[in-house]
Amino acid sequence: MARRCALTGKGPLVGNNVSHAKNRTKKRQFPNIQSRRIWVPELNRFVRVRISTNAMRSVTKQGFMNFLRKRGLRLQDVVA
Repeated sequence: MARRCALTGKGPLVGNNVSHAKNRTKKRQFPNIQSRRIWVPELNRFVRVRISTNAMRSVTKQGFMNFLRKRGLRLQDVVA
């Protein structure tokens, strides 16, 4: 399963760990992805989705269906 947010598409970032001696080693920074059940009042049911914590805050403020509409997504695109 990909470490990617279903709503925002946020994925891993790649960079370097740099030691005091300036040795560089590759490093991956993963987004904080959580599996959550989100209540959708328009559908009167829960929806299970893998979502980043940043997107969770936005969904809480805007509402799930409104968030999808603004991003041009459909429910079938994001349901796990």
